[in-house]
Amino acid sequence: MPDPSTYRPAPGTIPDQPGVYKFRDPHGRVIYVGKAKSLRSRLSSYFADLSGLHPRTRQMVTTAASVEWTVVGTEVEALQLEYNWIKEFDPRFNVRYRDDKTYPVLAVTLNEKYPRLFVYRGPKKKGVRYFGPYAHAWAIRETLDLLLRVFPARTCSTGVFNRHKQIDRPCLLGYIDKCSAPCTGAVSAEEHREIVEDFCDFLAGRTDKLVRQLEKQMQAASDELDFERAARLRDDVGALRRAMEKQAVVLGDGTDADVVAFAGDDLEAAVQVFHVRGGRVRGQRGWVVELTGDLAGDDDSVDHNPAGDGLSAAATAYLVEQFLTQFYGEQAALADGTASPAEQVPREVLLPQLPEDSEALEQWLSGLRGSKVRLRVPQRGDKRDLAATVARNAQEAFAQHKLRRAGDLTSRSAALQGLQRSLGLDSAPLRIECVDVSHVQGTDVVASLVVFEDGLPRKSDYRHYAIKEAAGGGHSDDVASIAEVTRRRFLRHHTSTTPPESGASPEPALPTDAAAPASTEPAAAPVEAAPLDSSTGRPRRFAYPPNLYVVDGGAPQVAAAAAVLDELGVRDVAVVGLAKRLEEVWVPGEEDPVILPRSSEELYLLQRIRDEAHRFAITFHRSKRSKRMTASALDSVPGLGESRRNALVSHFGSVARLRKASLEQIVEVPGVGATTARAVLTALRGEDDAPVTAEQGDRA
Repeated sequence: MPDPSTYRPAPGTIPDQPGVYKFRDPHGRVIYVGKAKSLRSRLSSYFADLSGLHPRTRQMVTTAASVEWTVVGTEVEALQLEYNWIKEFDPRFNVRYRDDKTYPVLAVTLNEKYPRLFVYRGPKKKGVRYFGPYAHAWAIRETLDLLLRVFPARTCSTGVFNRHKQIDRPCLLGYIDKCSAPCTGAVSAEEHREIVEDFCDFLAGRTDKLVRQLEKQMQAASDELDFERAARLRDDVGALRRAMEKQAVVLGDGTDADVVAFAGDDLEAAVQVFHVRGGRVRGQRGWVVELTGDLAGDDDSVDHNPAGDGLSAAATAYLVEQFLTQFYGEQAALADGTASPAEQVPREVLLPQLPEDSEALEQWLSGLRGSKVRLRVPQRGDKRDLAATVARNAQEAFAQHKLRRAGDLTSRSAALQGLQRSLGLDSAPLRIECVDVSHVQGTDVVASLVVFEDGLPRKSDYRHYAIKEAAGGGHSDDVASIAEVTRRRFLRHHTSTTPPESGASPEPALPTDAAAPASTEPAAAPVEAAPLDSSTGRPRRFAYPPNLYVVDGGAPQVAAAAAVLDELGVRDVAVVGLAKRLEEVWVPGEEDPVILPRSSEELYLLQRIRDEAHRFAITFHRSKRSKRMTASALDSVPGLGESRRNALVSHFGSVARLRKASLEQIVEVPGVGATTARAVLTALRGEDDAPVTAEQGDRA
């Protein structure tokens, strides 16, 4: 464990100016990013008596091996730079407000020629506009069903859209007037986009204008004695009003605001946000974050006694500040022209507590929105009542989270400590990597590498490997494959021993209107740094070694992996193998395996990791084998080259769909004539006598 005194900056080297600082671990990873009005005051607080620090802060400074900083001109510049660095480096000790992935939203793909409306769960993407999130998916579908009679936009998938475009016939929604059928040309792309934009305007809160327009059209149709159209418009107005009734009015003055609340303890906090637009709750989201890093704030006089919700005043202020910068910065970055800045950043944000630099935050948020943004703590009336409701939701969400996580946290901790004890490791294996090989009698040999951190899968670090050396199948080839994967994975770590050059710290550019910062590098003990990515300037992800490297297999596989690590000079990684037959744990150089208790948490964790590696390898292997079989199925077609073969598979999506296609549908693919289409069907399903029309023969 690094000692903070070994990298403490020399007295007088830290400037007494605003700035942003980074803590790095022994491998060069940025583990924490913070900002301060006075760098000297803030950084000095980290190197005081460790017993006086918050437990998470103490863990951070004892994990770090160096600290560096950049001086900026104003607090707004510090906010922007801190946000950029957190987004770029994803430090493990910073609170990260990632977008919620459980609540469903209504997505509108404005980046497509014919935009689509659909229910979506997952991270936001550029070019797609989102409404919600909603508590239940059925609530979105019910609202969407009401609105489609007024805004008949496309809701089908790309495959369904292309299929009906080919057959020139609309689907059921087109026949019942809940889709304008752009697939058949019933409306142009411009007319369909106008329908979608009206739909977005309605959900964005501009409801009264659309209702008044429909009422005027209804009155005009009635005056012209077109009673059928007037009745249809009357029903449309009724559908819009019913959709509006589903969104409760909470603020009678039509306020646009986000209401934020927190609940938690010293380790975690639940966040709840209600999005109010035009006085109505348009969406709600919530997630749980881990309290990490610096919770002290700039002002040492902040009350650290726990508040009524279990969070200290300092922790609440820190959470509020990080929420405002990360959440709205991400919202503005993902807007990409699909929504106005005013819809992404509200006119008002109601908070449980104002952060210390509230004026700078208001200025920064106003820049994102393009107009004035206010941060307020509601004191009376409807806004205070709504804030209390959001706070109750946060408390309930936190209580539910604790009930779900209590057993999981305990078991993961027990598993990691059990592995440390059973395998004789110096510390608990916080990062575990596992490799598995998959093949069929030596063909299409692939391998997978999965990563678990703190006992949980880190899927962003998963990797596939196509094996080059193994061939022919068999036990010995599994050993060779394990050796190849180990060598390829640890070559990056093998090159991570070059000390960083003094003062070399690639930083993202400040905003164009920011003054050029003065950068000062403190004197610190030299540390081994991971190689930097030339495009991003930050350490490559797989330059960091795991604490424990697990191979799927017994003594031969373990010996092969250990020999590669010895060859590369890697001495700080423990290697074990987990044999499937008796679930034995093999250690290099040992004649007998380690037998873990069948009901132990540590064995269960190793099995989970091994099974996840096996699943990941099998998935990749099936994909690779499917592509090879696809190619071989069409290779035998005379006169069908690679370009037209790819065009066929791309047009139909798969060989299975191509096999079900008719001769007429295959001929529609550019460059494929009737003779070639008949040969394709013959190869796929033996149809030698498929009819050919005269028109198709001419096209061939």
